[in-house]
Amino acid sequence: MARIAGVDLPKNKRGEIGLTYIYGIGPSTAKYILDSNNIDRNKKVNEWNDDELNAIRHTITEELKVEGQFRSEVQMSIKRLLDIACYRGLRHRKGLPVRGQRTKTNSRTRKGKRKTVAGKKKAPKK
Repeated sequence: MARIAGVDLPKNKRGEIGLTYIYGIGPSTAKYILDSNNIDRNKKVNEWNDDELNAIRHTITEELKVEGQFRSEVQMSIKRLLDIACYRGLRHRKGLPVRGQRTKTNSRTRKGKRKTVAGKKKAPKK
């Protein structure tokens, strides 16, 4: 089993897909890593030999921020937005969508479970 940056990569996936299991590596970065080390993108993770695995490890550690280092950088960026109290920071603070999505109906993921509010009662007629 290939272990890179503290993550066990799935054995039976293509290398291009397997690398995306590492936080901070998406499809295009995975393609870049494999192409820069002259490794076939369609080669499965369990077919990589030790030299290829070491080359991939070296590329990731030298050129990229992944896993814990990348997570902390993202958290620091969010904290900076909160500290300067910009619009995006305020949306983060309130737990609402940050990138302009509608909130009247959707955005249940950010807002959480619905909190029902009772409707107004009509005043009785005399």
